[in-house]
Amino acid sequence: MTGTTPGRPPGGSEEGGPGMGRRLRDARARGFVGRGPERDLFRSALAGTPDAFAVLYLHGPGGIGKSTLLRRFADDAEAARRPVVRVDGRTAGRSARQFWAAAGRSVDTPGAVLLVDGFERCDAVAEWFRQDFLPRLPSDGVVVVASRRAPEPGWRTDLGWGKEVRTVGLRNLSPEDAVALLDGRGVPTGMRRALLAFTGGHPLALSLAAEVAAGSGSGTADDAPRAEPGGAGPGPAERWSPGQDVIEHLLAQLVGTLPSGLHRRVLEVCAHAHNTTEELLRAVLPSDTDAGGLFGWLRSLPYVETGPEGLYPHDIVRAALDADLRWRDPEGYEAVHLAVRDHLLDRARTAEGTALLHLMEALIFVHRHTEGMTGFFTWRTEPDLWEDACHTEDRAAVVALAAETEGAESARIVEFWLDRQPEAFHVYRRTRPDDPTGQGPGVAEPVAFMAWLRLPAVTDAVTEAERREETAADPVVAAAWAHARSAAPVRAGEHVALARFLVDPAAYQRPSPVTDLVQMRVLSEWLRAVRPAWSYLVVADPEFWGPQMAYLEQRRVPADPSVGGRTYALFGHDWRAAPAGPWFDGYVARELYGPRSGDGPTAGGEEDPSDLAVLSREEFGDAVRAVLRAWRRPDVIAASPLLRSRLVTDRMRGGERPGPGGPADGPLAGALREAVVDAVDALGRDPRAEPLHRAVTTAYFRGVPTREAAAERLGVPLSTFRRHVARAVDRVIGYLWQQELSGPGSQ
Repeated sequence: MTGTTPGRPPGGSEEGGPGMGRRLRDARARGFVGRGPERDLFRSALAGTPDAFAVLYLHGPGGIGKSTLLRRFADDAEAARRPVVRVDGRTAGRSARQFWAAAGRSVDTPGAVLLVDGFERCDAVAEWFRQDFLPRLPSDGVVVVASRRAPEPGWRTDLGWGKEVRTVGLRNLSPEDAVALLDGRGVPTGMRRALLAFTGGHPLALSLAAEVAAGSGSGTADDAPRAEPGGAGPGPAERWSPGQDVIEHLLAQLVGTLPSGLHRRVLEVCAHAHNTTEELLRAVLPSDTDAGGLFGWLRSLPYVETGPEGLYPHDIVRAALDADLRWRDPEGYEAVHLAVRDHLLDRARTAEGTALLHLMEALIFVHRHTEGMTGFFTWRTEPDLWEDACHTEDRAAVVALAAETEGAESARIVEFWLDRQPEAFHVYRRTRPDDPTGQGPGVAEPVAFMAWLRLPAVTDAVTEAERREETAADPVVAAAWAHARSAAPVRAGEHVALARFLVDPAAYQRPSPVTDLVQMRVLSEWLRAVRPAWSYLVVADPEFWGPQMAYLEQRRVPADPSVGGRTYALFGHDWRAAPAGPWFDGYVARELYGPRSGDGPTAGGEEDPSDLAVLSREEFGDAVRAVLRAWRRPDVIAASPLLRSRLVTDRMRGGERPGPGGPADGPLAGALREAVVDAVDALGRDPRAEPLHRAVTTAYFRGVPTREAAAERLGVPLSTFRRHVARAVDRVIGYLWQQELSGPGSQ
């Protein structure tokens, strides 16, 4: 596209007159939505107001609507009877001669409006254009430059141009304008929510999605119910996903050709992760990769933004890249997913405070496509809202929030736990208008709160009397503790945890920015807990939250305690039966490959029979003794409850090689045998326990028919032999019990 057609009047164009051109212009005018502030700026320049600019520099990523806006500017200029000269940087930006051939007429035409599209293609003439070409234009001329890149520093630092150039970064259409665009394209009302969710208001993506919705493109939609953020419960909402031809077209327009496969992988990592840092690139890319250089390249892209936690791509670019990789290279998608996830988990082990919550948000983000997150997490980050510790001066506000939202009885229970476990409470503050800093404790009063209670076994720091006092004071805690004790014993050193309160008067028990922060807190407690037995989530609307609970393998407890006339449901998880690492790994599989047969709770909320066995200390010791007595009976060992203990399953996950055997002495039985042998060997490494080691190996591993014969072989009295065996077995049980509680390597 060059300038106006030769021979046409200065105030017109090939589309400005009667006939087809007029019809096209009118159709464009009817279909154009939004960009009101930008059009107002342009009109002020056309009118020559005192504060008008000489050059308007528009920039934004591909598909954001720069070319469409320039066409609208052309129509507005022609309506004002201003001559229009249009230049396409793709064809005119290779040399000053070519650019002059396309734009030179604007130099000799008073009042000319020069519109330069694709200025990112004009690197060869950019300096000449700014310093030599533009000063030749008439003083009443108006120039609009559109580029994918922000202006070079010279536009701002030049003493002359600094005041004459107005820079505008184009962004997505507002929700109102996006709806107007879909309405103008005839998109059914019921499909608009889904299309807006995918496109985020990106004009090109909206246009393509509207075409699909009208039945002339590709994509899929269904009417399956799902939870609606902020709604009263699950409701019908179409879920639309673009076809691969739409994705391909978007990527061609938005991303274009990349320098190499490595650059594409970097961009795919950026699309998959919540935020990308140079540290993340070092962790997920090959060790010989220049992570710093690639981060700099990523940072320079017009569709990549810079935020406080790192880089992130424009929403539609993220969606298109992620969907394309998932379709094109499932194995590569899995590799990116696992690399990002593992890096975040590794950092979460040592993070604290705000950094920890950001990592939890990033972990949830990489699982954003799953049903367990869709509709239950809003992703509406609010900079003026943050989590803080509950301080003494917050007590009255927290109690008042409980009374306002859940009633006087709940407020009394909050006071009880504030006395008992003040460190369990987390408050959510919102910066006041008169305090923009939001720094330090007590700056803003709490607007919401939650509590993560820890109830240790009564054999530890809490007596039976103290536990009775707690359960008498709080019916919800009483129900949780009763279930934990009846379902599987809480052993010494273990604890039960409850997300006891989620009090947000503005959105009680519904998705909200506060609830997002609470979910980050709960996930961090799950992943970082030391020796957890059970954890429980307490919800007031189990029907609404049920789908997420099923996804998270939180099984409903058969108890519905009541507080102040309000009934609560408890969803629990036994972390000894399904520890945090394997539990989280299961969500990777579901995220990548969809639900597996048997996922979620079984009918009636019963425990999955494949869960691990949770044995008391006494039961565990009896099982170890039974294995030793039946050492040469594979059929007996194959029936041992220890085969479903953490002792054995952790060894299998850790890559241990169990001994060979048939069905009666398979991998699990082999792993159990190896665990017992390792414990006996550990006893033998203690010189002081050498008599005990000889006694236990002779009694169980040497094939001696009787205790008398074993004592005679060792040359000790029978009573001494029995005493040594008993002490040795106790030591072996203690060694294995520690592994059962704390995992491999705990000795």
